[in-house]
Amino acid sequence: MDTNGRGRRRNRSWPEALKREIVAASLEPGASVSRVARRYDVNTNQLFSWRKLYRDGLLGSGGPALVPVTVAADADAGSIAPGASGMIEIDMPGGYRVRVGSGVEGKALRLVLDALTRR
Repeated sequence: MDTNGRGRRRNRSWPEALKREIVAASLEPGASVSRVARRYDVNTNQLFSWRKLYRDGLLGSGGPALVPVTVAADADAGSIAPGASGMIEIDMPGGYRVRVGSGVEGKALRLVLDALTRR
């Protein structure tokens, strides 16, 4: 055992921007987490931890964030009356679902989404 302090492993300090870049690379379709971890020389378990933080909205600068979007065909699309406003449904992390009509103001929607993202 080395008692003089040399040769000890040190924990790395990863910049937030680099963590987000690594997580984004691991979330690409068809990406392998272990391959991404090797490419960036990071422990696979550490990358899984960062992915969880990212998913929970805790890995970020607090600025605008991109969220995955899925567009699905509405089964009742043929029953929408002419001139009726459409509805957008947003599934948020934590199990929250927000339904928004065309009359909502962008600033109000941003406040709601920010509040739910921070939970």
